[in-house]
Amino acid sequence: MALHLLIFCCSCSLLLTDAAAPTIIYQLTSTCAVEGSSVTLPCTFTPKKSFTDEGGKTVYLKIIRVVWCKNHLICQGTVPSVYDSNSPGTTSRYQYLGDMERNCSLLIRNIQTYDGRTFRFRMEANATEGHFTNQTGVKVRVPGLVQMEVSRSGKHTEVRKGGTVTLSCSSRCTTHQLEVTWYRDGHALSESGPALRLGPLPAGESGNYTCELKAQKNTESQPYSLKVEGQEGVEVPLRLVADVLRGSLVAVIPLVALLLITRSWRKQKSAKDSGAEENQE
Repeated sequence: MALHLLIFCCSCSLLLTDAAAPTIIYQLTSTCAVEGSSVTLPCTFTPKKSFTDEGGKTVYLKIIRVVWCKNHLICQGTVPSVYDSNSPGTTSRYQYLGDMERNCSLLIRNIQTYDGRTFRFRMEANATEGHFTNQTGVKVRVPGLVQMEVSRSGKHTEVRKGGTVTLSCSSRCTTHQLEVTWYRDGHALSESGPALRLGPLPAGESGNYTCELKAQKNTESQPYSLKVEGQEGVEVPLRLVADVLRGSLVAVIPLVALLLITRSWRKQKSAKDSGAEENQE
């Protein structure tokens, strides 16, 4: 009896699993992107496996279409979409990073002001029972005025001659794959990525560094002052060690001399004391 009950429960569990409602999960409910940058909207989905028709027959489902749209609650029918698996050449700025089974992530390149909308994902199966749109969506914010910032790991602005340092160009708005222009003392550099690696550094590399977005002017950062000291990075520690050792010797030598003098005095005193005792005898 117990075995039959266990089998029955397992069968019910499998049926419930297959008939479970579809789900779509957005890892972000909102994100911020600077104009001209790129942003990824992470997304996963679980399709409905099957359903039971009016005749009691189990119908198995398969995803046949996936869609991303913006500013529409359902993304169905002829609603304009930024990506449609039935029309993969919608636009090159929107790239579907997912598949037809689980991953539904979307990459948006070269963000524009009009991308400041809510994006939603929809799956469609071979029967309407498998169609589903998560209406929560992901809200993308594209701020109009942005000022970039230059930062460096560590607290000190000084770096030794021959050393290396990496400067980062970013903003308070989360951004990805930025195209920026770097400047040193007002002169443009060849690097265009958000990270600027400098080194090995000569003393003449000292200067004020700034960055700005290539696609958006008037975003230049405040100057970041970088100072390169003249000594090689390895020489200073060695000199410090030598100075410490030299200072230690200067302090130790008088102490050793004092101990030797004290020991000699004690020996002489001990010898005198012994001689006085023999005379008394």
